[in-house]
Amino acid sequence: MLQHFSKIEQLINSFDKPTKRVLEEIAVVKHFKKGDILLAEGEICRRSFHLTRGIARKYYLKDGKEVTTEFYFEDDLAVAFSSYAFQEPSREYIDCLSDLSASVTDYRAFQQAKQRFPKLMELDLLLTEVYAGWLEESLFDHHSLSATERYEKLLEQTPYLLQHIKLTHIASYLGISLETLSRIRAKK
Repeated sequence: MLQHFSKIEQLINSFDKPTKRVLEEIAVVKHFKKGDILLAEGEICRRSFHLTRGIARKYYLKDGKEVTTEFYFEDDLAVAFSSYAFQEPSREYIDCLSDLSASVTDYRAFQQAKQRFPKLMELDLLLTEVYAGWLEESLFDHHSLSATERYEKLLEQTPYLLQHIKLTHIASYLGISLETLSRIRAKK
């Protein structure tokens, strides 16, 4: 996925000054505390959060239990994709697992800017493609890798994960019980 992020960076670097300026103008840097909710179930995702510091998590509730679907780290874009793209109520929550800072962009402002600056359409398409690729890889991994292999891959991609995220969240993300995660970790 790293090569895709470099494509995004290259595209943004190729923007002319007015396009870069409008992108900076519609994004506001905000700071959040650990435990803050960036998006609640039932709300429409009207903002995207480009994390510059900290960790966030996306999850939903099933029978009163939190099921983690994504972790967000520095340089990740946190959104509930369907809610954001279709401006419909979210089925998920996004919360802060640590204090974090993010460049927050309003959905409507970005839509209006895309009409005036065509390069932003290209950026929007590229971000969607990268997300679709990540989602396809995640689904493939979930169906083709064992729990141990998924855990090892997660640690390989984000080695600092264990230092900052509760094991219950990691187990939920991997689709396994905390006991199974403990057994996997004991074998390492």
